[in-house]
Amino acid sequence: MSDFEMTLYIAADPQRVWDAITGEEGSRAVMWGSALRGDLTPGGRYEYVGPGQDGDETVHVYGEVLQAEPGALLQMTEHPGPTYRENHAELTSRMTWRLEAAADGLTKLTFTNDQWSDAHPAEAETEGTWPLVLSSFKSWIETGRALPFPS
Repeated sequence: MSDFEMTLYIAADPQRVWDAITGEEGSRAVMWGSALRGDLTPGGRYEYVGPGQDGDETVHVYGEVLQAEPGALLQMTEHPGPTYRENHAELTSRMTWRLEAAADGLTKLTFTNDQWSDAHPAEAETEGTWPLVLSSFKSWIETGRALPFPS
């Protein structure tokens, strides 16, 4: 299984970056209209919910929060939503968001997507999807505009 990791620098403090990643406004702007919902504490469950095949409340991704330190670290398991695969509960990976203050008003964000289960269909897409998503978060935080995603 291949791991994906990307580091970028965002002109904002770590708490502002955290709020964009975990808040409804930021997640909807960047994650195709989906909001991050759930209990962002270790052991808590989360979902990305938004417009899709099952209407406005389609669960696109869900999982468990492994670690959560606001403004510093968010680590979660990931499963594709039930609408996408019958065996969704068997398909898993891990997402880790690490935020570090790099200077006054500057955050170093390192994102890792690893620990892929065998035959996870999203693994092949990750190297194309995550750079776009992470760049869009950077754009949204710095300018208030998410990137226009290609269709």
